[in-house]
Formats: sequence, C-alpha cells, structure tokens
Amino acid sequence: MLMAGAASRSLATGDGTGQPARPAPRVGLALGAGGAKGLAHILMLEVFDELGIKPCAISGSSMGAVIGALYASGLSGRQIHRFINGPVAPGKRGWSNSLFRSDVFKWIDFIDPELGSGGLIDGENFIRYLRQAVHASRFDQLAIPLKIVAADFWERRQVVLDSGPVLPAIQASMALPGLFTPVRLDDRVLVDGGTVNPVPWDLLPDDCDITVAIDVMGTVSPENGDARPSFFDAIFNSVHIMQRAIVDEKLKLRRPDIYIRPPLSNIRMLEFFRADEIYRQARPAKRELRDALAKRLA
Repeated sequence: MLMAGAASRSLATGDGTGQPARPAPRVGLALGAGGAKGLAHILMLEVFDELGIKPCAISGSSMGAVIGALYASGLSGRQIHRFINGPVAPGKRGWSNSLFRSDVFKWIDFIDPELGSGGLIDGENFIRYLRQAVHASRFDQLAIPLKIVAADFWERRQVVLDSGPVLPAIQASMALPGLFTPVRLDDRVLVDGGTVNPVPWDLLPDDCDITVAIDVMGTVSPENGDARPSFFDAIFNSVHIMQRAIVDEKLKLRRPDIYIRPPLSNIRMLEFFRADEIYRQARPAKRELRDALAKRLA
C-alpha cells in the first residue's frame, strides 16, 4: 500500500518500475448541511490536505456551501480552521474564562432581527465577515469548481448555483426558513439548500473516479429524559427529520463511493461556540475518511 502522504503524487509520477504512471484519480467531494455541526467538514478537508489530494469538484449545501467555498477559493483545511475559530472558539484560556472577551461575541454581531422579512437573522453580517477569507468574488475565479445548492421558495424546487457571484449563492444556501432572511437572486426568492438536497453528491461530475460525501446532520436525544422538545428544537429537528428522509432515499438510488457520517450528537443548529466538542466528536470520522481514501488510492 502506498504511504498516505504520497498517494496522489505516486499515482502521477510512477513507481520507479518503468511502468507508465497512472493518472491521479479524480475525486469529487460533497459537503452536507448541518449548521454548527458543519464545522466537522474542516477535519475532513484536513484529510485531503494530508493525503495530497485536490478535489476535482466540490458541491455543498448550507454550511457545506460555506466550508466548500472557502476550500474551493484556495484555503487549506488548517487555514479554514484558523479563520472559523476566530469568531467561535473560546481561546486557550478556556470557554468559562473567556466569556467577557469581545472577540468571543463576534457571532452575536451576525444576528440582526428581521421579523418582517421572513427570518430572525439577516445573513448580510456573516457574509461580510466571510468576504475576508473567500479569495474569489465569482465562481469562475475559484481554484476548484463548485456547485452550491439552494431552494426556490415559491417554485419549491432545487436551484444549483455555479456561476456569477459566489457570496450571494452562499447566503442563499444557508438561509434556513424562519431563521435566516431569504435571499432574492435573479428574480427568485432562495432559501436553504438543505431543504431540498442536504448532501449533494449527485451534483458531482459523472467523470469522477471517486465520490466522497460528508453527512454532518448528526443525531439528537431528549434532554433530562424529557421527550417534549422546546420550541426551537421542534422547528430545527423537524427540518432534520425531513433531511434524513431525503438522504435515505438518495442512498437507495445511488450511493457515493465513500460516505462518511461523523458521530455528532446533541449539537444544536447555532452552537458554534461548541467547536472544540464538534471537532472531538468528528475525529473518528476523520480517521475513517483517511483510511477509506488511502485504500482507494493504494
């Protein structure tokens, strides 16, 4: 078996036996919806970096679109980790000792009640923050081809965004109904892509040799033995029930070559401040992905 760190390079340069080098396989990557749980995608991207693999295409939905756009614009998994940790991580002193640091509350700045416009939160502030790191303003400037999923609110159907400005597409893909304000783009009202295609591996090119899908929806259980959900838990978990049904049906029709579902448990939609816990829970899936890719590249 090839050493993991040299897998893709060996395929491209030959093995020293005089045999023609095999072309490196084309790997497509789909990053799924999941709110704060989408931070687990970062660990999966680190696997690609460690193995020296550059995806030939990325598709993303909701938080998967956010992380996918950062990666497609040229950032490494480690760089994305540093960028995301800016507004969400408690810092070296620990969360309890960092409650009063102003930078911990950067995420609060993204919340701007918009009760009259279809959502509690206006995504513009988050998009302005994201603009600092996405090193491309348009899809054709990205280092890796990217497809972003959104949903046409009035037509009730999937919309695939892969041309024009990148940031409005991201904002549309993460516009969870009732939480984020819907986005008007090209005379359409767009909402969260997770409502129609939570893990969009079916949008990867047909000529991919290996398709990888990362499902970060996770699981949830009652708190303190009380099976009655809170108001927001009822709303968000109802969305997850719908998303799980969509993904289960897609898996019956066409499975990706590698399907990774990190064991994320009891992480709520907006609990970005639990980044360290999300990374801890996702580490077994990082090892699973590394092993699966290394085996495919052997």
